[in-house]
Order: sequence, then C-alpha cells, then structure tokens
Amino acid sequence: MSFKDKGLHILAELKGHAPFTLLGAFLGITFMLLFRNIPEKNTHLLFAFFHPLHVVLSAMVTASMFELHIAKRKILLIFIIACIGSIGTATVSDIVMPHIGAELFGIDIPTEAQIHGHSDSEGFTADDPNSDSQTQHPEHSRRMHFGFIEEWYLVNPAAVLGILIAWFLPRTKVPHSLHILISTWASSAYLLMTFGNSTSMAAVLSFFVILFLSVWLPCCFSDIVFPLLFVKSDIKIIAPCPVHGRHSHPHIHAQENQ
Repeated sequence: MSFKDKGLHILAELKGHAPFTLLGAFLGITFMLLFRNIPEKNTHLLFAFFHPLHVVLSAMVTASMFELHIAKRKILLIFIIACIGSIGTATVSDIVMPHIGAELFGIDIPTEAQIHGHSDSEGFTADDPNSDSQTQHPEHSRRMHFGFIEEWYLVNPAAVLGILIAWFLPRTKVPHSLHILISTWASSAYLLMTFGNSTSMAAVLSFFVILFLSVWLPCCFSDIVFPLLFVKSDIKIIAPCPVHGRHSHPHIHAQENQ
C-alpha cells in the first residue's frame, strides 16, 4: 500500500467519524451546561468515572482491531499495543488536547488549590473570586491532571479490562456513537474540573471546537490507524467493522505467513 493510499484511507476515516463527533461535541456542551453548578469535588468524580470508561472502550477497540488482523494471536504484543494505544489516546483526547485548546482560546485556568478546594496559610480558598490565582500559586498554574498517574488504580486496570474483553470476545461490537459519547463526556468533565463553568457565548463556542477536535482526531487514530501500524496488510473493503458495529471501515487484512 502506497503512502498516498494510506493518506486517502485516513482521510476517509476522518470524514466517516466527523458526523458522530459533531453530535458528540453538541452533547458534550449539553453535559457541561447540565453539570456546571455542581461542586468541584463532584466534577472530579465525573472525570474519574468517564475517563476510565473511555479507556476500557478504547482498549477493547484497539486490541480487537489488532487481534483480528494478525496471523497469530500474541497476548503480550496485543497487551502492549492496546495499553499504549488506549491509555495514550485517552490521555491525549480527554486531557492534553482539551487543556491545550483551552489555553489557546484564552480560557482562564485556576490553580491546583482551586481545583481541589484547598486553602493557603492566608485563608485563600478556591471559592474566593477576588484572588489572583496565577500570582498566589504560580508553581501550580496550568498543571495538567494525568489520570493514568493520579488515578492509576482506576485508569490502568481499566485498560487491562478492555484488553481481556477483546481477547476473549474479539468480535464484541461497541457502537461508535457510544465510544464518541463517552470520550466527549470525559473531555467535558475534565474541562469542568479544570477550567470552570463559564457559560458565555465565547466560552461555549470555544468548548465546542475543543471537544470536537479532542475526540475526532485521537479516537480515529486510536481505533483505526494505531493498531494497524503494526500489521503487514493490504486494504480491502469488506463488511462493517466488527468492533464498531454498523459503522463501516475499510478493513485491512493481514497477510498470513507462508
């Protein structure tokens, strides 16, 4: 397969994923509006639920796509690729891209004390609207919250669970719309937890663009491109994707060793 063919294949996948992602971004904004007034500690609980769930789905898809297109099943290789693919992609989609996107759009970023509701020795609290967070705690400003490190006991086992499901049930169908929805809600929870609950028109439009890009690019890469980078293959259009159900993909069939 030529470089041009690979590029056309990836573009076709991006185009096919776009409608689902647009709907997911809209539902993500709805999610943020519904939960904008909940306490900060509860936004963290939302993230701690949806982010590991996203990792489970991503691990299932990545492991299944790889497993179904190799000549011989190798649990260790599948485990390594699916762990890197699922945790890495979920981190980029749910945390890194939303965080960087919010910075680029100029959305105010609270300190770590504001995120966790801590107070300093002078009585400053996260609920104090008159405090200058960037000045009071510059060492904590613009800090990303990495789930696989800070909630390792949830995120990393979630990847293992997804891989085990794919190993024993490699043709388990995960609706693509569900994967997109969970990914978008995980990103939405992170934005709520880290960047607050602004509902101005500019903030809502910014969040919409951030959610779309944060889900569209990483999920397409994770579901299709990443696992198939490790497969010697020829592209062939076949039946709907066994992982995503009705959403069809140009599948890639592994060449069996002679």
